[in-house]
Amino acid sequence: MRLTKKSHACVRLEKDGRTLVLDPGGFSEEDAALGADALLVTHEHPDHFHEGRLRAALEADPAAEIWTLRSVAEQLTAAFPGRVHTVGDGDTFTAAGFDVQVHGELHAVIHPELPRVTNVGYLIDGGRVFHPGDALTVPDHPVETLLAPVQAPWNKISEVIEYVREVGPQRVYDIHDALLTDLARPIYDTHLGHLSGADHLRLASGATADL
Repeated sequence: MRLTKKSHACVRLEKDGRTLVLDPGGFSEEDAALGADALLVTHEHPDHFHEGRLRAALEADPAAEIWTLRSVAEQLTAAFPGRVHTVGDGDTFTAAGFDVQVHGELHAVIHPELPRVTNVGYLIDGGRVFHPGDALTVPDHPVETLLAPVQAPWNKISEVIEYVREVGPQRVYDIHDALLTDLARPIYDTHLGHLSGADHLRLASGATADL
């Protein structure tokens, strides 16, 4: 499996000539969703869900499909009947040849006075990759590669470190990092590398890694 990091929370996974794209939102490249055989979206916030880019990907490939939670699916189902699938915690399915398990229900708390939207994480191919979206969900399954949201209005580095420790992956790659300045990255790298208990790795946008 090949992982390609796109900007912010978006990643592309390739296996056996097929491509799965997760969270091609408004902070990611305009073409981040194009060429995907299947698309997964964790929740409705615009840095993870960009309706126009998803529509463009589905229009470019009539065989492409999307799996997501209800709040996102409702905005696309009418235009693409039979190609938009609603999923929730505990569901399993196969998308573009990848086996997917759904974990989690709610977005992390940003502030007690703000309502929490729904959020799901996706465990790929029996734990080879886990993308939690905007939550610190711990799947009930071993994880080889954790995509960790390292910087967000709803988290701090100590929480991310404890999250990685609890999940216990072999390696962790940064996601949700578009708001993290280059000046701050060495601080995050040091803390996650020294304290998380996993191999901490970071990919620039467009860079790849074979898993």
